[in-house]
Amino acid sequence: MTVLTHLLAPLNTALFTIGNGHVTVAELLGFVTGAAAVGLTVLARISNFPVGIANSAFFLVLFASARLFADSGLQVVYIALGFVGWWQWLHGGSERTRLGVARSGWQLLAGCVIFTVLATWGLYVLLSDVKDIAPFWDALTTALSLAAQFLLNCKRIENWAFWIAADLIYIPLYVVKRLDLTAIVYVMFLAMCGAGVAAWRRALRSRGAVERAAEPAVAGSAA
Repeated sequence: MTVLTHLLAPLNTALFTIGNGHVTVAELLGFVTGAAAVGLTVLARISNFPVGIANSAFFLVLFASARLFADSGLQVVYIALGFVGWWQWLHGGSERTRLGVARSGWQLLAGCVIFTVLATWGLYVLLSDVKDIAPFWDALTTALSLAAQFLLNCKRIENWAFWIAADLIYIPLYVVKRLDLTAIVYVMFLAMCGAGVAAWRRALRSRGAVERAAEPAVAGSAA
């Protein structure tokens, strides 16, 4: 453990102060990679996944150092889901092709809502036992974020609704936890979510137009 602490010490070096808290190298790098990852997601670029994995690694160091174990555990899950999503976007389409932007069916959305409710309840019980400072809100944001990441991995436009809901809670939560730069990051994330909705809607319309244009050609060849 001492060796690990020594290796991570440069990332925990305080650079400057915002509000009531010190901004460390890990938090600053989390800010930069987080902004880049969300921006790439807005553009539906597959490179959002490696950048997002790096972002989760920096936040893992940040949250573990702050003894925010629920947030730390979530970053580990994000890293794993990042690799899964990377593969899905590359090979998850028909005949192992790249995924396109799509809408979720009601069954998938209902499943995500049910998961969010059940995961919130289970995590609340667990976090209460370990004396988390905000067990319900940490549980809810974790559940919303996992549902959002799942929908993002499936390239479903509804992922943005779950991210927006989570960000609206994360912003005041990080202010309370004295992670002021991270709170500012999430304000920016919230604004970028709006841009993401607009960009993915355009992608959906373009995909629909291409598919409609291809239908007569398919019908003609079949005749």
